[in-house]
Amino acid sequence: MRQLLTGLPGIATGLRSALKGGYRLADFQKDVMAGLTIGTVAVPLSMALAIASGVPPQHGLYTAIVAGAIIAMTGGARFNVSGPTAAFVVILFPVVQQFGLGGLLIASMMAGVILVALGLTRMGALIRFVPYPVVLGFTAGIAVVIAVLQVPDFLGLETGKLGGHFVENVATISTSLPTFNLLELGVGAFALVLMLLWPRLRIPIPAPLIGLVFGAVAAYGINSLMGGPGTDGAVATISSRFSWEVGGQTGTGVPPIPPTFIAPWLLPGPDGEPLELGFTLFSALLGPAFAIAMLGAIESLLCAVVADGLTKTRHDPNAELIGQGLGNIAAPFFGGITATAAIARTATNIRSGARSPISAVVHSLVVLLAVVALAGLLGLVPMAALAALLFIIAWNMSEARHFVRTLRSAPPGDVTILVTCFSLTVLFDMVLAVAVGVALAAALFIRRMSLLTEANLLEGHHYPANTGFPPEVAIYDINGPLFFGAAEKALTSLHLVDPKVRTVVLDMHDVPSMDGTAIVALESIVAEMGRDGIRLILVGLQPRMIVKLRRAGIHKLAGSLTYCRNLEHAHQVSRRWQAA
Repeated sequence: MRQLLTGLPGIATGLRSALKGGYRLADFQKDVMAGLTIGTVAVPLSMALAIASGVPPQHGLYTAIVAGAIIAMTGGARFNVSGPTAAFVVILFPVVQQFGLGGLLIASMMAGVILVALGLTRMGALIRFVPYPVVLGFTAGIAVVIAVLQVPDFLGLETGKLGGHFVENVATISTSLPTFNLLELGVGAFALVLMLLWPRLRIPIPAPLIGLVFGAVAAYGINSLMGGPGTDGAVATISSRFSWEVGGQTGTGVPPIPPTFIAPWLLPGPDGEPLELGFTLFSALLGPAFAIAMLGAIESLLCAVVADGLTKTRHDPNAELIGQGLGNIAAPFFGGITATAAIARTATNIRSGARSPISAVVHSLVVLLAVVALAGLLGLVPMAALAALLFIIAWNMSEARHFVRTLRSAPPGDVTILVTCFSLTVLFDMVLAVAVGVALAAALFIRRMSLLTEANLLEGHHYPANTGFPPEVAIYDINGPLFFGAAEKALTSLHLVDPKVRTVVLDMHDVPSMDGTAIVALESIVAEMGRDGIRLILVGLQPRMIVKLRRAGIHKLAGSLTYCRNLEHAHQVSRRWQAA
């Protein structure tokens, strides 16, 4: 098996690294135990996140089963656990509203193709350059959107179908507050308190499982007294909210059927009818697909970085993107929605003693077993309890402490980026937030670098480098990168304060880079000094920059323009020119 995997370059590097280090029976046993733990956690999370995204709960379970296993076996991270995640809710919910379930699955497949392309072109390393204020801003914004979407289920409001715009949803929820159901609120609050307090008991049973189980028991008792979950004032459950039809069989809640192959375009669109494939549909879905791919890449690679920090291992970012892409291409053919690596499940996987991606495969098998054997019980879970679980997920995702600390201690530019990304994510969408945030961060970086670039005239006894040069020679020390944001400011500051100066020396030892704008500015200076009869010596330029200048036409001219290795060499040249 190891030889087979070794023959597949760029794929399954996470699994190969685990096998290469030696994989024994004890490691397999640890993987099984870790898989059982995260599988137990993944069942309620997968249902909750699917519902939050606007689709029936089984599609979240199918995602964890199919995509979770494929990504684990083909990705480049040893400990990542993939499935539906909260970060995608803000993107997927509007897609479902506009294109239906079928459109969402097609968009997921398109995103998978984009992810594979990113991995094959080795773009994985570039994801690390997304600035931290941008990531913190849009994740906190996503958390706010998720929390607001859960308010109707938590309070039992009669809001009807919510849309994809935050402000409109807030207005709808506000006008529906008089319809709240005290029983729904009681069950949701009971489950929320249980999930918050349970970890303090230090009992090795996941808090989400306890909260949902006891919430289901409470809802079952209330509904039994009320006459059933479908009666007025009763507590809504998965079974009362969702129905299914597969192969002529019908039912409510979660179908007790494993993922089965189906063409995504045959699933219903926004009007309940199958979608019509064509250029119009694909072009309309290209924007959401790109957003899904970018967020999936950022989320999965950030998760891999966190896992590396916890385990002292290294992941392959490009192989991880390929694995994520393959999982998102395959999952929609079995009813799965968008998947990516989940930081919380990955951390639980590591703390549970996982040794390889086998634990993530076991996690998928646990979810599969729950679907086949426990579908009836899963249908008893109340919607209010799932909303309580998503409140906790949103709070953890918001990183409120880091958000507030950044507002208090970060430089003003970073605070501006953070607030802008947060606001745009909440009010508009994540794609706009990331695009604007990265653009602002780039502009801030350019400004900071331009402030570091300067040209100083070396004069007087304070500068030993000036010692020994004739009085007709002026020396300028240029520091910092010469690029479009700084070249004009630095090079145009070269001015001659003494009309007797006939030679200018530019000390460029501290210039690490030079772009086209700087070359054009330098050309102008060379031409201007040439017209005035002033000689120019460029000192300390790196060979690659000299090649750039020569390609731009800035060549040596006898007695007028030359390149020197150091100031000593420039001193000799200036003396020779003065004597000529």
